[in-house]
Amino acid sequence: MTRPAVRRWATSYLMLAPALVLFGVFVLYPLVGAVRISLTDSTGIGEADFVGFANYTAMAGDPTFWKAAGNTVLLAVVSVPVSLALGLGVALLLRDRIPGGGLFRAVFLAPYVISGVVVAMAGRWLFDQNVGIVDSVLGGLGLPQPDWQSDGTAAAVSVVVVLLWARTGLAVILYLSALQGVDADVLEAAELDGASPRQRLRHVVWPLLRPTTFFLTVMLVIETFQVFDIVWVMTGGGPAGSTELLVTYAYGQGFSARREGYGSAIGVVVFVVVLAATVLWWRAQRRTEEDL
Repeated sequence: MTRPAVRRWATSYLMLAPALVLFGVFVLYPLVGAVRISLTDSTGIGEADFVGFANYTAMAGDPTFWKAAGNTVLLAVVSVPVSLALGLGVALLLRDRIPGGGLFRAVFLAPYVISGVVVAMAGRWLFDQNVGIVDSVLGGLGLPQPDWQSDGTAAAVSVVVVLLWARTGLAVILYLSALQGVDADVLEAAELDGASPRQRLRHVVWPLLRPTTFFLTVMLVIETFQVFDIVWVMTGGGPAGSTELLVTYAYGQGFSARREGYGSAIGVVVFVVVLAATVLWWRAQRRTEEDL
């Protein structure tokens, strides 16, 4: 290897060093620690015995784990398409500079830039079944007032609504950026050919947004498997496990039930699912780039 090549190699890794150190300290080391703990019967207190894959096999017969897994998958199936639709709709409105665009921008982007705990506390206040604004509005309209904290279906709906509010901002930002890259001449040509606004959106704009949509879909699915703060603050996984997700169940098992080994095993499973989704996205992206 020539001296200039060595210099370039050394410079590259020197610039990467801070990020690699942070990755090792805050991601790799905790991950290895979680895998190690998942192979023990640790309670977080005293010595732990090695139990191999007993914690993982225990998941197969744990109905609460499967309920949490089902809730997580259902949340992804319901929330991801709606988040995409809301994000695209708001982005189109902001692109067209409608009156009140600043209000739309503030409403949908604010939750994305503030703490998730703050968003969850706001959601808990809005959906409080005793003093919440939502029930006050429904009562004023003569509509039924659900028991948001004690009814499983109502609690799940409240979580989905707040989650949509919290995550739509990302879709708005990316769709708005993608829309600005759509060639105006292409839209003008379609309009001259007699295409209606709906047809232009369906046959011209939407195909050009597919890469953004694909990226958003993967990112939102990954975020769904990592949702914690909104559920934990609003419902704590209740009532009766109706809003329990994999991450909240892992936290509850590890810190409340003192089953640190089992909670770590659930966390490792979540990590594997997220990693698989990331790898699939990366491979699909490479395939798409090669086809271009």
